[in-house]
Amino acid sequence: MLDIKRIRENPDEIRRGISARGADPSIVERVIELDTRRREILRELETLRNRRNKTSEEIGSLKRQGIDTSEMQKEVRKLGENISALNNELREVENSLSSILLTIPNIPHKTVPVGEGKTANKIVRQYGVERDFQFKPRTHVELATLLGIMDFPRAVKLSGTGFALFIGDGARLVRALIQFMLDLHTKEHGYTEVWPPVLNTRDCMTGTGQLPNFESDMYRLKDDELFLVPTAEVPLTNYFRDEIITQPLPIRLTAYTPCFRREAGAAGKETRGIIRIHQFDKVELVKFVEPHTSYSELESLVRDAEEVLQKLGLVYRVVELCTGDLGFAAAKCFDLELWCPGQNAWLEVSSCSNFEDFQARRARIRYRNSNGETQFVHTLNGSGVALPRLIVALLENNQQSDGSVILPEVLAPYMGGKTKLEPV
Repeated sequence: MLDIKRIRENPDEIRRGISARGADPSIVERVIELDTRRREILRELETLRNRRNKTSEEIGSLKRQGIDTSEMQKEVRKLGENISALNNELREVENSLSSILLTIPNIPHKTVPVGEGKTANKIVRQYGVERDFQFKPRTHVELATLLGIMDFPRAVKLSGTGFALFIGDGARLVRALIQFMLDLHTKEHGYTEVWPPVLNTRDCMTGTGQLPNFESDMYRLKDDELFLVPTAEVPLTNYFRDEIITQPLPIRLTAYTPCFRREAGAAGKETRGIIRIHQFDKVELVKFVEPHTSYSELESLVRDAEEVLQKLGLVYRVVELCTGDLGFAAAKCFDLELWCPGQNAWLEVSSCSNFEDFQARRARIRYRNSNGETQFVHTLNGSGVALPRLIVALLENNQQSDGSVILPEVLAPYMGGKTKLEPV
């Protein structure tokens, strides 16, 4: 959520930021209109309350002197009615203002490239070189079938389209990757591991920015206000919701969770296999930091996610997102994209974002600065990383002509020493 004072004092900046994201800047006028009326009501209420208090004091004094105060009492009752009416209007105005503020996206940082979509994104760097295959590379669907590590028909039988079923070495590979990433982030990167619930409240979903705009993308329990998490960012960020943090900053948390999203889209290349599915596994990274450090912390967050891909020996690139491609809550974001030869495409496997104080305002997460003053923290999060496309890249990049797949050495301890997947 944006600071109302920032909107009030810098409306042109906010309009430009909203426009750069491809959203309608006219919403700023409605916010200013409601904020102006809210402050008018507060001034009117203060005047009426002061007048009522003063008149009540006069009535007490006159009564002690035996003077009739019936007319003055009528005035006090009328003032009370006016105050009650203004209080009702104030609640309506504040509710409307709050509802509108929740729908306004974050303002891009001044360094974010301006553009409408993916073509305006900036490639920052690339790690590794695409492999030169001496044979036509198979897709992950073909490889998984040959290896017997996934069962696509039974996944459909169990849950419908858009779900995955790993079996045997496939299931073990999923578990191995999760353990490898959690060990890396906790032992080498300084994150504290969390095992959170995967059903979260509406307040939690609102705090991180999934609600109210994206409710149709979420899975919700029919008879409860509980949502299946689309990412562990939700429970991790809301860990400190409605609190003043007393621990030293920065605080780094990591968690593995299954994630649930209603991935919409027409049938096509991305809907085959596990590139775009409704339930997937992910290791998430979340940081709570002081405002003046948040952009250096963003750089280190990106490096933490990159190291996962480097240790797995995968070819990837870092992409800085333009204004039109930013997520709703992000002020700046870098995507990590893996090269997948079976798809002949780069696939996003991690988004690392700085939200500045946008989420902290929504979730009311504060800390005390060096002067002892209470202020909002800055929050960051990144995938560290998501598994489906990571598995796609591992299979497609490490495949051999006979359909076998060489596993990265770092996974051997988690795979019982196994270094190769063989066709069944």
